[in-house]
Amino acid sequence: MNVKKTFCIILLFFILFSTIALVSADDNKSYRIDQGYIELTVGNNGLLHVDEIYHYTFQGTYNGIYRDIPLKEGETIDNITVNTEGAYSETKVTDENGQKHLKIYLYADQAHTQKISDTSVNVHISYDMKNTVTLFKDVAGLQYKLWGENWDVGVNGLNAVVHLPGNKNIEYFLNPQEYNSSSDLTNNTISITSTSIPSGEFYELLVLMPLSDFDNATYARHVDGMGRDQIIHNLDESVNGRNFWNTSFIVLGLLSLLSPIVSIFIYLKFGREPKVDYEGIYEREPPTDDPPAMVNALIENSRDIGTPNMNGFEATILNLIDKKVFELETRRDPNTDLTELYLKLNRQKTSSLSIHENTVFDIMEMFSDSHDIVNLSNLNNDLSYESNAKMFMEEYNEWQQDVKHEYLDNLELYFNNKGSKFMKILGIAGIILGIIIFVLGLFTNLRNGIFAIGGGIALAIFSLIVIFLPNDIFGQWTKKGRLFYLKWSNFKKFLKDNSLINEHPPESIVVWKKYLIYGAALGVADNVYKSMKLQEKNIPAYDDDIFLYHHYGGYYMMHNAFMTGQSSANPSTDSDFGDFGGLGGGSGGGGGGAF
Repeated sequence: MNVKKTFCIILLFFILFSTIALVSADDNKSYRIDQGYIELTVGNNGLLHVDEIYHYTFQGTYNGIYRDIPLKEGETIDNITVNTEGAYSETKVTDENGQKHLKIYLYADQAHTQKISDTSVNVHISYDMKNTVTLFKDVAGLQYKLWGENWDVGVNGLNAVVHLPGNKNIEYFLNPQEYNSSSDLTNNTISITSTSIPSGEFYELLVLMPLSDFDNATYARHVDGMGRDQIIHNLDESVNGRNFWNTSFIVLGLLSLLSPIVSIFIYLKFGREPKVDYEGIYEREPPTDDPPAMVNALIENSRDIGTPNMNGFEATILNLIDKKVFELETRRDPNTDLTELYLKLNRQKTSSLSIHENTVFDIMEMFSDSHDIVNLSNLNNDLSYESNAKMFMEEYNEWQQDVKHEYLDNLELYFNNKGSKFMKILGIAGIILGIIIFVLGLFTNLRNGIFAIGGGIALAIFSLIVIFLPNDIFGQWTKKGRLFYLKWSNFKKFLKDNSLINEHPPESIVVWKKYLIYGAALGVADNVYKSMKLQEKNIPAYDDDIFLYHHYGGYYMMHNAFMTGQSSANPSTDSDFGDFGGLGGGSGGGGGGAF
């Protein structure tokens, strides 16, 4: 412990002095955002068009700026354009961690050879967003961050204009209220001016509109439930509790030293893994013949070992395709000229299925037509409705229980979860204790109260991290479970490494299919599919349904449908209502900076 502590202190001092040296060497280089202009146009079809203009002032030499635009579940962004005034530019757009990352290089010359230096540049970004406007049964809503909390610097002020599809019965709210300077609603246009907004804060618009303002809103999100009362309730709670919760979370780490000591004890008691006689680097074949859903439950769901997740569900579908229980069909849509994917259910093949496989069959049957055919291309739309989503999630939860009861009723044969449970209790206790200490620190007149608040930060972070840590950090595999985990993890490593699988490709089409099925269960189906594409000439039956399912995007259709169903199933507690109206729950926002 003393050696580790000494090392950490030395490392911290090294980082501190390195940072001071870096700042001193580069203290003449800085930039600011003098003004931001946001224009939103809400179409009656639900499409949201966004125009952003930021006025940058640079002191020193820079390569350019970047902009991160986050996307909530189900949202998409299209037609991104970037224009600049005061510099030449080129833009690279990538998808990173659920957001669009725009890297905008700025140049002083048309040939793009000279970096910008000591200048001002206006950056104009334009794009369209779908599934950002939400249509409930009683009201339409848009919650949008005009300024996000992830900007590297603040903005001296924002001007925003919002064009709405109608001009009657409109309600709008701007939060946090301390950043409001002025706002006005004239006809169908909201004009907004903010004060300066510091880095790390957000500024958000919530607007409620009549449903009659929208016609054939194919680009809006549809929720089968009443929305206005819950939205207003969420808004009121968030506004009233903003200052309290901000302060509470700062305080949640008062006993930050005690909790790590206890966690070390729990780890030494319950978390150390048993030694097993296995030193393999990777596995070229599936280590066991266990069902993919069971493998998924033990290997992939690290936060709830023993419970399968959606990867296991999708692997079960692939397994049923391999067993010819599901048969693949493709049809060309004459209107869009796109290929649609269908699954035909073969009832004659169900007699030998296990319980959890029968449940998957029943789930797909719920969305089949009179000819036992499921349109996978339309499943995402089907699950956007609350009633369908609830039905799907109920059956999905039953499938999870089926897997656990069939194969993992005695989970302790593989994994001892006592240490993880103790740590969850420690995390919850740490949060509760932090709140108590917060009250004491907040209302004391002693100067030492500030130390209670400062110490609470560490406990809050530590307690929250502990609650969400994977089970196997403080839990413990048995010898049987440890061997199972290591072998399957090494098989996953083999599937994930394209160079390994291309160096040792399987000779049998049957093995390729196993790779794809278990790859789906282990979350690396994409890697297997890429390797298969490289070996396509050497695969004699590439037109097999299990490969074509992935080729035509069935894997992604099912995954997207599940995510839609999960978010639509509980609008009163999930993303449909749960954060709609609450501060910070809006679309857009994100952040940016300079480089």
